[in-house]
Amino acid sequence: MQQTPAPAAGRHANPSASHKLRVAVATPLSETLCAMIEAREPRLELIRDQALLPPMRHPADFAGDPSFQRSAEAQARFEALLADAEVLYGIPDLDPAALARAVAANPRLRWVHLMAAGGGGQVKAAQLSREQLERVAFTTSAGVHGGPLAEYALFGVLAGAKQLPRVQAQQRAHHWSGRWAMGQVSEQTVLLLGLGGIGREVARKLSLLGARVIGVSRHGRAVEHVDEIVAPEALHAAAARADAVVCSLPGTAATEGLVNADFLAALPPGATFVNVGRGTVVDEPALIEALRTEHLGLAVLDVTASEPLAADSPLWDLPNVLLTPHTAALNAAEDRLIAELFVDNARRYLDGEPLRNRVDTVEFY
Repeated sequence: MQQTPAPAAGRHANPSASHKLRVAVATPLSETLCAMIEAREPRLELIRDQALLPPMRHPADFAGDPSFQRSAEAQARFEALLADAEVLYGIPDLDPAALARAVAANPRLRWVHLMAAGGGGQVKAAQLSREQLERVAFTTSAGVHGGPLAEYALFGVLAGAKQLPRVQAQQRAHHWSGRWAMGQVSEQTVLLLGLGGIGREVARKLSLLGARVIGVSRHGRAVEHVDEIVAPEALHAAAARADAVVCSLPGTAATEGLVNADFLAALPPGATFVNVGRGTVVDEPALIEALRTEHLGLAVLDVTASEPLAADSPLWDLPNVLLTPHTAALNAAEDRLIAELFVDNARRYLDGEPLRNRVDTVEFY
């Protein structure tokens, strides 16, 4: 994510007690956290009506209860609330079309904060005009999810090293086999696709276990806890040396299908692949074939190309797949951490400083 100066409107804003920066709460947010945001940055006024927001079923449930519906009158009140703010906290109803309507209806809108770490795709899907993209800044919640996703990635690498599919199969069959040597993460090489906040935390955790870590970067700059940086042109050569791969890449035009048949064929037989980034990075038919032939020892997937995963996808039934429903990032503190990130960015916005996690509206990352 790039850091870019706040829009001009924010650069000169200095709300007094009688004129505060109006932030419309467009996604479920508890009254406790609303009060916390206003207390930590008194120059803000959060305008909200909890009756217009869907109830949350669990932490970070920004879509809310799917049975929730607004009447026509309530929808009109919700849209009027969005049109009366300079900032939106969240994408309305997590719907790109609703975001497009809100931007078009409110020429004073200058900033939208997204709940997702990789929200560029949501902004792109809104199909905003170039003028609208220049007028409104979009920021994401990148960094909030690094710890939980890094733990999940570590779980995947360990599951591959310890041959979890074999362990599960023998237990189900009540089969006490002969002993075998399990892999040791401390003796393995792990290739990281993505060296953002998540990838760097994965590298830190892997380094504590003694793994050798290779990272792929266009910039070639050294990264703490990464033993070796390789250029994208050397990706397949690096894959040939990897016992495991952890992908935390966003879904962009540049990353789509990057993990393809050639990349998978370059991996040593029995390698582990873990994806905590976006499912579109993976050529799913090629992944399924590599798993069917057991060239790939294990795939640990928290994301898939299309979500929810189709009921007839082979990924459900392959014995060397561990599959979770895009839930690895979820933790009880997520709502609070996003709110705290927003407070810091609101201060930056008001003081004319660069916003953290600003979406690049060319590559939508």
